[in-house]
Amino acid sequence: MSAAVDRNRQIALAKLFGDRGLPLPRGITSVCSAHPLVIEATLRRAARQSDVVLIEATCNQVNQEGGYTGMTPADFRAFIERIAASVGFPAARIILGGDHLGPNPWRKLSADDAMARAEAMVTAYVEAGFEKLHLDTSMGCAGEPVALANELTAARAARLARAAEEATRRSGRRPPVYIIGTEVPPPGGATHALDELEVTRREAAVRTLDVHREAFTQAGVGSALERVIAIVVQPGVEFGNANVALYKPERAQELISALDEMNGLLFEAHSTDYQPADLLASLVDGGFSILKVGPGLTFALREALYGLDAIADTLSGGKEARGLATTMEEIMLGKPGHWAGHYGGTADEQRLQRHFSYSDRIRYYWPDARAAGAVDNLLAQLPDEIPETLISQHLARLYPDVVEKRLAPKARDLCLAAIDAALAPYATATAPR
Repeated sequence: MSAAVDRNRQIALAKLFGDRGLPLPRGITSVCSAHPLVIEATLRRAARQSDVVLIEATCNQVNQEGGYTGMTPADFRAFIERIAASVGFPAARIILGGDHLGPNPWRKLSADDAMARAEAMVTAYVEAGFEKLHLDTSMGCAGEPVALANELTAARAARLARAAEEATRRSGRRPPVYIIGTEVPPPGGATHALDELEVTRREAAVRTLDVHREAFTQAGVGSALERVIAIVVQPGVEFGNANVALYKPERAQELISALDEMNGLLFEAHSTDYQPADLLASLVDGGFSILKVGPGLTFALREALYGLDAIADTLSGGKEARGLATTMEEIMLGKPGHWAGHYGGTADEQRLQRHFSYSDRIRYYWPDARAAGAVDNLLAQLPDEIPETLISQHLARLYPDVVEKRLAPKARDLCLAAIDAALAPYATATAPR
């Protein structure tokens, strides 16, 4: 880690952590999920390590109109704090963030209408006590190009920052820190096969900061610039439906050198799901000290649930006609809105993607009452202690911990352990050395 990166890390993370009085790590994992088991696993790991935890909601997931979870920002905060109370995790060690805050949920509307709703959303996030706001206004609205010019993107981000600052003053909340950036990966992963990704150019990163400085100043929120802690750039990391683009540190060195001109700033890396621990550590070494993960965690949960589904089928001798996977297929076919525009190919290829894609768009369907009922039914079918041999067969990654008695062979414990295993590389990458 260079001296500039280390200096910037100290400054930026100190602003993020606020006055919590805990030692600063090398980096922090941003868990982007609204699944209760993912949140529980995240909080349990943080409790073991005495860590601060960063949990983020996306604009499509949680907004003033409910999002696809049906939760407003205030609802999401209450949801997280209920889980924290159930596992004995201090709410004061939770940092809540808003991801991709901008017009994205309303981009089919006119820019004026979409931005007015985005301002209302940012206001709701601030009023609910969210402390980290990623301002993402890079997408075009009705009648506009898909991607907007830097100057317009920055002007709209400054407009949202002004709404956030005004909400902060009215509510008496702690002023938020901001994440900016115009080279933002698509939320939830790419929809196409990945070959070689183009890494953000050094001059583009510097330009991003410059245009936002100018826009924030013109919007009368120049003081908010002091709380911009990171820029979203593309370090060459992404996942699609069927493959993962792994980080290649040598390709990002020129980009990383831009931090020498960005006093107190870091990079935020999106779509880091499925990267191995050594490459996550390399990202942190290069100043990508905020690592976003989301679909990779629900992917791990879905693997565990489907493994348990296969175990239940074996134990019943095939007598259970309706397994979890069958129910989920029916739900997704009946409500294709969350996957139809993201999965292509033949009918068989789409079927595989619905259940096994890295982008894990099945995660949108777990809140459905029928899906929740199917999961409850599955867990009720299973014995209190699942035979080790079936765990070896269907949940092989968890078998060593079970056989060595570090993990109870119970269905819910196995689900939490699967999520925890996906979190473990992030803990290794961000831990102090």
